[in-house]
Amino acid sequence: MLNAGVRSDQKNSFLWLLVILMAAGLAWFWWKAAKTKPHPVRKPPLAKAPDAKAPATKAAAAVTHSPPPVMVSNALPVQPKTNAPLVAFAAGYPRQVQTLFEAQLALERQGISAGSLDGKIGSQTRAAIRAFQRQADLPITGELDAHTKSNLNLSTPPITTYVVTSDDLARLQPLRKTWTAKSQQTALDYETILELVSEKFHSHPALIKQLNPMVSWTNVTAGTALQVPDVAMDEVPSKAAFARISLSQKILEAFDTESNLLVHFPCSIAQKVEKRPVGELHVAVVAPNPNYTFDPQLFPESAEAKEAPDVKLILPPGPNNPVGAVWIGLDKPGYGMHGTPRPEDVGRTESHGCFRLANWNAELLLKISWIGMPVYVEP
Repeated sequence: MLNAGVRSDQKNSFLWLLVILMAAGLAWFWWKAAKTKPHPVRKPPLAKAPDAKAPATKAAAAVTHSPPPVMVSNALPVQPKTNAPLVAFAAGYPRQVQTLFEAQLALERQGISAGSLDGKIGSQTRAAIRAFQRQADLPITGELDAHTKSNLNLSTPPITTYVVTSDDLARLQPLRKTWTAKSQQTALDYETILELVSEKFHSHPALIKQLNPMVSWTNVTAGTALQVPDVAMDEVPSKAAFARISLSQKILEAFDTESNLLVHFPCSIAQKVEKRPVGELHVAVVAPNPNYTFDPQLFPESAEAKEAPDVKLILPPGPNNPVGAVWIGLDKPGYGMHGTPRPEDVGRTESHGCFRLANWNAELLLKISWIGMPVYVEP
């Protein structure tokens, strides 16, 4: 009987062990299923349309992170990669400007320059807007407000395609550092294709890069297609009756016989106040693509002035010539209106005495100037 009792106890212990193992197995299967069960998918909330008056947010700017714009006839451009849209998604021309870049471009096409096109608001853009508002008899605010937009139109698409040529590449050459070395160059031409394209299309190099984010600028070949602003003027202005330079505003403007504004340009003025002429001057000579005579007396800090103070040097023509692509001499000896190798600095740096303009603005001024034309310089 003792052995039977032992066997009964063993049987009961085995049954309890089996129950415990089964319970543990069920618990493990339940835990595994809970761990691998997919979480419910939650749809993101619908995005609110950005307020047109509010500053751009990352969400609003995200639509611009796409390939550069490609214009085919009047097709809509693909928005370039940028923090704010340069070109509006709108069909049909003429149409009102929608963005700051479009406003700068529309003004440029009318001869009202905001400096190098960059799609950014600044003192030169505000001055250009004020000039347009004055010309159009609008409230003068210097702001791209709704009333100004409604009067400022684009006649054709803002972006076009430019194909780099072998002639473009053949022009490029490094700009030497010293005056003597520059005088020995065949030309003071563009150093890079980015510089050439930027000036050709009146743009800041950063904007050209922005429009062409996939381009390797150190390896541009003939046949490369680039997206660029279409800066062709709506109508070339007639000959000017006179020009006016404001020293305080660093602005040069030209007018017709009825005092209607023909062109408006930012300009640089002399660093020293005593070098700033005030009063009535006249155009004495006009010279496209001029050379430049280096006088060491004007650059006493140069090595040439220290080594040979009486030796003048003749620097060859080119956009990187110290007077750029144009010289319009005035009847005050040594003074003139001219281009510059650094258009982005116009109106922000100062000269030895002359009035510096971006090369493309100097070229336009040359077209409408004439020998004897009055130039009024105001404080």
